[in-house]
Parts: sequence; structure tokens; C-alpha cells
Amino acid sequence: MAYDASTLPDVSGLTVGIIGGTGDQGRGLAYRFARAGQTVLIGSRSAERAAESAAEIAALPGVPAGGSVTGAANDEVARRSDVVIIAVPWDGHAATVAALAKPLAGRIVIDCVNPLGFDKQGPYALTVAEGSAVQQAAALLPDSRVCAAFNHVSAPLLADPEVDRIDLDVLICTEDRELVDVVGALAARIPGMRGIYAGRLRNAHQIEAFTANLIAINKRYKAHAGIRVTDL
Repeated sequence: MAYDASTLPDVSGLTVGIIGGTGDQGRGLAYRFARAGQTVLIGSRSAERAAESAAEIAALPGVPAGGSVTGAANDEVARRSDVVIIAVPWDGHAATVAALAKPLAGRIVIDCVNPLGFDKQGPYALTVAEGSAVQQAAALLPDSRVCAAFNHVSAPLLADPEVDRIDLDVLICTEDRELVDVVGALAARIPGMRGIYAGRLRNAHQIEAFTANLIAINKRYKAHAGIRVTDL
């Protein structure tokens, strides 16, 4: 079956929490969802820092006046959100996710973390004992509904108010097929994006690792490259 956006569920009423919402990737996703009218909660280890970041995002061009963008500590954001995006640095991933296992129980969790290392030759994929960042998250969150998505979205594009469309496909890996449509519908809230099912969690390693290739492409061509799947 070809991709058909008309079959996607209405997710406009869902509250999206972003753990790591003060970092570049999390802040950019928060801005795009807020701009689409989604209720957004910014999470950080510091509630004060989260609140400051939320106020800055709410004031950006394109965010509806009176829109709901607020900040709080990570555990409160986890409790209050329907969908939680994990957008923290890899070196703090396991500790952050493990600490939120209880408030994330029953929640949809989207992991967009890419385990990468950097040396003089550039970025490279790191070996993860569980197989990938999202598999690590799934192991730490047995009572959550976990998927990988938004791994390849350029933070500078997300944060640029002059960019109206971001034309790329969001690759979704999960064991929970119902999540594909929910996450795909969230991706579609950002003009130009599509959510595409890309296999089970065991297939997420190469998706996370491919970010190293995209960084090389961006450096070589001075671009903000993404992925588009053909024939869909």
C-alpha cells in the first residue's frame, strides 16, 4: 500500500513532552510542534532552565498566540505528556531514561538519540550493548510503548523560522504497529514530513548510525540533508 496521509489519526489533542528540550534537537522539535499548534512540554533536569526555554520558543515567529508551551523538570513532563520524545545526549541517555521509567509507564516514547563518536576523521557509529539507543530505551522502559523516530531531522532546519517546510521522511522503528500511524501523524504536523515504517527495533541501529553519513554529506555539500523514500 502506498503512503496515504488521509488515513492517519488525529493527534492534535496530544500533549508532546520533550526530554532534552533545551538542547538543539529537542528545542527544534519543540518549536515545530508548537508552531503546528500542539501542546508542548519542555523537559530538563532544571525546571527553571526548561521554563526559560519554553518562554523563548513561545515567542518565536509562527507559534500561535496563546499557544501552550511550558517547561518543567523531566519527571513532571513525563507524567503530564501523552507522547514523550527522548532527545538527550548519548552519554546521558541510559541514566536519564532509567530515572524516568516509572513516570513514563504507559506513555508513548519516541527515541531520536544517535550514539555517535567523533575523532579526527569525523563522526562514527558507536557500539551499543543492547543494539541501538532505542533498544536500550525499550529495555529500560518495559511498561512504555517505545519507538525510534526523528533521528535524521536537521536541528538547524527545525530551528529556522524562515523554513516553512522540511521535506524528508521520518523512519519509524517499533514492535508496536499501532505506533506507526500515531508517530506518522505527529510527523505530518510538520509540513513536508512523512512518517514511514522502517522495521522492528532491531533495525534501528543502521538508522541511528546513518546519521554519521548525513553529517559527512552536510559537511561536504554545505547542506542540511535528510532522507526521502521513493515509490511511496
